[in-house]
Amino acid sequence: MTSPPVPKSVRSISSASLTSPRSNLVPENTRRTVSGRYVSISRDELDQSIDVDRDEISTETPYRVHIPPTPDNRPMSGPNSPARAVASPAQHRQNSVRPPVQQFVSSTMFTGGYKAQTRGHVLEKVTGEHDHQKGRGNTCAVGGCDGKTMRDADGEDIYPCNCNFKICRDCYYDALNSGGRCPGCKDEYLSHDDPQDANGGADDDKQIKVAERKALPAPEYDEDDALDKKESRLSVLKSPPLLTGQQHRNGDPEFDHARWLYETKGTYGYGNAVWPKEGGGDGTTGGGKAGVPAPAFNEKNRRPLTRKLNIAAGVISPYRFLALLRLVVLGFFLAWRIQNPNRDAMWLWGMSVVCEIWFAFSWILDQLPKLNPVNRVTDLSVLKERFEKVTADNPLGRSDLPGMDVFVSTADPEKEPPLVTANTVFSILAAEYPVEKLSCYLSDDGGALLSFEALAEAASFARVWVPFCRKHAIEPRNPESYFLTRGDPTKGKVRLDFVKDRRRVKREYDEFKVRINGLTEAIRRRSDAYNAHEEVRARRSQIEGGGDLTQPLNVPKATWMADGTHWPGTWVVSSKEHSRGDHAGIIQVMLAPPGNEPILGSADEENLIDSSDIDVRLPMLVYVSREKRPGYDHNKKAGAMNALVRTSAIMSNGPFILNLDCDHYIYNSLAMREAMCFMMDRGGDRICYVQFPQRFEGVDPSDRYANRNTVFFDVNMRALDGLQGPVYVGTGTCFRRMALYGFDPPRNPKEHTLWNFCCGGDKKKTKKKDKVTKIKREIQVASMNGAADDDDDDDMVARGLLPKQYGASMAFVASIPVAEFAGRPIADQGIRNGRPAGSLTGPRDPLDAATVAEAINVISCFYEDKTEWGERVGWIYGSVTEDVVTGFRMHNRGWKSIYCVTKRDAFRGTAPINLTDRLHQVLRWATGSVEIFFSKNNAIFANSRMKILQRVAYLNVGVYPFTSIFLIVYCFLPALSLFSGQFIVQSLNVTFLAYLLTISVTLLLLALLEVRWSKITLEEWWRNEQFWVIGGTSAHLAAVMQGLLKVIAGVEISFTLTSKSGGDDIDDEFADLHVVKWTFLMIPPITIMLVNIIAIAVAVSRTLYSTIPQWSKLVGGVFFSIWVLTHLYPFAKGLMGRRGRTPTIVYVWAGLLAIVISLLWVTLSPPADSQGLSGSGTFQFP
Repeated sequence: MTSPPVPKSVRSISSASLTSPRSNLVPENTRRTVSGRYVSISRDELDQSIDVDRDEISTETPYRVHIPPTPDNRPMSGPNSPARAVASPAQHRQNSVRPPVQQFVSSTMFTGGYKAQTRGHVLEKVTGEHDHQKGRGNTCAVGGCDGKTMRDADGEDIYPCNCNFKICRDCYYDALNSGGRCPGCKDEYLSHDDPQDANGGADDDKQIKVAERKALPAPEYDEDDALDKKESRLSVLKSPPLLTGQQHRNGDPEFDHARWLYETKGTYGYGNAVWPKEGGGDGTTGGGKAGVPAPAFNEKNRRPLTRKLNIAAGVISPYRFLALLRLVVLGFFLAWRIQNPNRDAMWLWGMSVVCEIWFAFSWILDQLPKLNPVNRVTDLSVLKERFEKVTADNPLGRSDLPGMDVFVSTADPEKEPPLVTANTVFSILAAEYPVEKLSCYLSDDGGALLSFEALAEAASFARVWVPFCRKHAIEPRNPESYFLTRGDPTKGKVRLDFVKDRRRVKREYDEFKVRINGLTEAIRRRSDAYNAHEEVRARRSQIEGGGDLTQPLNVPKATWMADGTHWPGTWVVSSKEHSRGDHAGIIQVMLAPPGNEPILGSADEENLIDSSDIDVRLPMLVYVSREKRPGYDHNKKAGAMNALVRTSAIMSNGPFILNLDCDHYIYNSLAMREAMCFMMDRGGDRICYVQFPQRFEGVDPSDRYANRNTVFFDVNMRALDGLQGPVYVGTGTCFRRMALYGFDPPRNPKEHTLWNFCCGGDKKKTKKKDKVTKIKREIQVASMNGAADDDDDDDMVARGLLPKQYGASMAFVASIPVAEFAGRPIADQGIRNGRPAGSLTGPRDPLDAATVAEAINVISCFYEDKTEWGERVGWIYGSVTEDVVTGFRMHNRGWKSIYCVTKRDAFRGTAPINLTDRLHQVLRWATGSVEIFFSKNNAIFANSRMKILQRVAYLNVGVYPFTSIFLIVYCFLPALSLFSGQFIVQSLNVTFLAYLLTISVTLLLLALLEVRWSKITLEEWWRNEQFWVIGGTSAHLAAVMQGLLKVIAGVEISFTLTSKSGGDDIDDEFADLHVVKWTFLMIPPITIMLVNIIAIAVAVSRTLYSTIPQWSKLVGGVFFSIWVLTHLYPFAKGLMGRRGRTPTIVYVWAGLLAIVISLLWVTLSPPADSQGLSGSGTFQFP
């Protein structure tokens, strides 16, 4: 017997009712639905219900909420669902044992904001046409759950308790986490991890009760602390000391013998002795002294997680020598140029000398940080052995890796298609990282319903895609890229059902794409139908009230969700409190946090693939749209990222954060583990972030506009890794959360000043400062941990400053020491500030409504007022390149960063291949650099914690746009030389040519050596040189002008998002490359090209008709003009559009115009040593 239709429901819960995480979550005037959710009777139910069917409004049939089902929100199975209209007393007891807290959170959208209550809108779900979760067989007997009971490999039901109480895996693990008692008989489970043996007993060695599980130490609080500890979901703890058994017995405890031997490739032993065999310590087999005990080397599993590989001396030594040689030659050349002016054209000589001096200075800023490049490698097998191996501290072999929160940011679904964002989310959910430690947050800064429903669809398809990737080791785990990969898909696959599974998943993904493509139209049709119904109701009310029918109806054109309620975000037709800059904050948990135990799938017929031996759990997935209100500065992407930092701290609190753009997906599923190798290795607690290189897809094979930017990512960034670390480039970065919070590194870094560089500095002063910094950091952590006494003045001062730093959320403040502890490496030989092994293997608390309500509070528009967010904490505000500024602040506090280049690309994304989009992208970067130069973030004001060459690199970041001024002048100099008949030097003598040849040859040799140690190609290096001129003569100059306007006149700079869509020709992968879109940035390069072409024609004509031709000046001017035109060739090719579509008349008129201007110039301004083109001074053809 099927249950009657359920009317639509919208449940509103005030923030006052969400103050206690463990309070009763069932308000008054509620009813329970067939899926176990508690909902209140809404106003629309008491008025009338609506339903939409074929664009017709019906008031007879109640409307059901219809959004795609997700793995944690499983709809009812009609024929197998037990009737729960009348609950028995036993069912009531079961409900009291396991309240549906997490189910409530995962099916509820939370909204709130400024002067508004936090509300939870319960979305009642039904089975859709594309639902693959129709259940069969027995269902879980726990009230409010429709999951399947646990079964073994033979399909038989598994009863973890002797009372044979039917229970699913989710409810079973929830019962373990909430006390370890059976919901049926209330007895404690005998074994939580292993099935009972034939005698009904359990293995005593493997029984681990819930109370005995390794967990974080309990926090210590003061009695007068404002935070209610009993109601706080997050635990706060003190930093535990290292175990005594982990201290080294002899010698320096910080010296790691195993690492030294591994890095130096030394032999095991000491002195000249060979490491003795087992039982051979008497010296008979080795050369050591008899009776002398061997040194206490670390265990074999203490192999280093990472290694630093220096560039071969045969490559780096000549590279440094050539750099020094070119520097010396430049110095002599500039001195010679100043001492030998061109008396005939002082203006031309003066401009050229000034430009050449600036070019030399710019080259020095770019070259000095490149003198110490390094490569790094990781050992993932050691990471797995150390953090996921069965040990005494981790008897069950659970993962001891820290949590990872992944941020994905999007702002406009029209320019950033939801399908692209969904594929990025798929690659995150399927990554090879412990499922219970991974959380994904999507920041929708536009608050669009299209992004929300697309993410709900993605959560549904992820239940099929993620097990498929785990079962067959799919790479890449982006379905769009995987199914478009050329080659044999069966290569390396050994499972016999791979072809069948791939075919089924491919068809399901195609259906998913069709649903995504139809969301825009579905939302429009739904909203039109509901708005029409509202107009009918408004007109009826106007008639019944006797109003004036001539007056227009004031009915807003709202955007409606699938459950028949207004979308709280941005409407398609903007309205008050529903526009891009004015809407409430929204949080929706699409996938609830998984349990700590693996959940294996089954081979049931209703499943798309056989996942009987695959863990089908999915990481937590959360939709977040921060509140926006008029009058508040929302700080663009930086503000959205800071909102995610606070939200994730409340909900999951992973000590590490990986941020990705919506079009950058995980190409290597092991990328997060690669980053953890650096963070968890010796000295990893001083690393603020691990930066991965950006790799791009969809770029034309010739890379016309240097979109891949390989010179920057493979040359400059590798070189910076040898200093203090690479700069932060905005995406593909794994952060340490404590570094984002504005903390200093755990140990004070060495001061880098000229005094220290030359004379070593004052060691006593340095040691004293180290001690002061250590005490300061301990006070900071202790103040949040509640470990200090109430009489401690420093502690009270620090507590008073916390709201000013981080805001008024005490739950957020309480999460800081937890993240600090969880982010430490495991305490071991040579590791400072470590944590005990096995301290992160316990389960985390389930998500409750109070926690999400607190998360809504921290994304409100007013939360950052009078705090240090954007000033010292989180992403830094005030620049369009907030990424560079954020990384600079971390380096300035003494943190280090790491550049991780993996064998298989870690991430891949898209780049704008259109010329106009590329120029606007470069304009945004250059404008941010100009802002940095005129701000307090200029490297000139960096403190002594930043290395000197690192400061030079950051100074170059702020200076390079100003090179455009001198570059444009220098590009016009050849034309001016040809027009005037003069040159930058008096004559092309041997000295000038020798200097020019030496400078050019050394530059080419340096390029060859860079190609050698960076593994790039000469073509990529040449494309970078070409686009340096193109960008320098267009976008960089505009950036300097905009930066000066902002500094002098206060004119704000705004940029639009770069469209991720392709061209009009869907059959051409690179159709967008040939699209010509006019922009003012094209004016300077076009002018330079035309002037140089005309100048060449004029000079050649004049020289040919001159009685005394000056070929040396002509050759010099023509050579430099051709140099300019060669660098601008890709720009000219981009203006021509698609090959074969440029009319021939364009080339004809261009040639005729150049000839006419040349002849006209010769006629009007003949050479001084000639009488014109004819003796009479009139023009005649020869």
